[in-house]
Amino acid sequence: MNYFQLNDLQRQKAKGKSKKCVTYLLLLLLLTNCTSVYRNLKETNGDAKCILKFSPKFSQTLYSAYIDVTKHHLSGILYFKLMPDSTMRVVFTNEMGVKFFDFSFTKDNHFTKYYILPKMDKKVVVNALRKDMELVLLRPDLSRAKVLKDTAYIYIAVPDKKGHDYYIMEHCEKLIRIEKASKRKPVEVIQLFNYKDGVPDSIDIQHKNFKFKIALKKVEK
Repeated sequence: MNYFQLNDLQRQKAKGKSKKCVTYLLLLLLLTNCTSVYRNLKETNGDAKCILKFSPKFSQTLYSAYIDVTKHHLSGILYFKLMPDSTMRVVFTNEMGVKFFDFSFTKDNHFTKYYILPKMDKKVVVNALRKDMELVLLRPDLSRAKVLKDTAYIYIAVPDKKGHDYYIMEHCEKLIRIEKASKRKPVEVIQLFNYKDGVPDSIDIQHKNFKFKIALKKVEK
């Protein structure tokens, strides 16, 4: 075998090894993408109603609000008002009183859209805002809820059409976060911080699949 034949043989072997490496990497990525981050959760004993102790006790509560949605940045005041029939009115305006949106939620989460700014009046945006506020109000239907756990936290898993809402707690004493999830991973994360008299001092909402972020800070009267 001459020098050139030997080099050709070495190059062919190298190409074969490279193809195998690429194949292994693609298989690894495929398996990683198909693996659920919730796969290690195990069912445990517990009372799913425990999560209701963290439902914010909004009455006439104001928050400074900052919303980034797609290419738009909005800031102003988000107002939660509990009506006599237990309906929660949620209104977002700017500092001058110009309304961005005005929604209401009954105690069983029946939703009404009274108004939304025309440039925001898109189905995906309205649905996202609706789900955000439903999760913040923390009025889940617990009829099919399961209590799960991992090595650190308790998860109240509430099924919905596309996956689950996970209410994640530390021993039913501290709300860590809320995750709206597909079957494999969280698509939205909500955190409610520093409860005082049943009302969180600040609220952060982060969507994972598109640019949509809400930050709320309570306005002290």
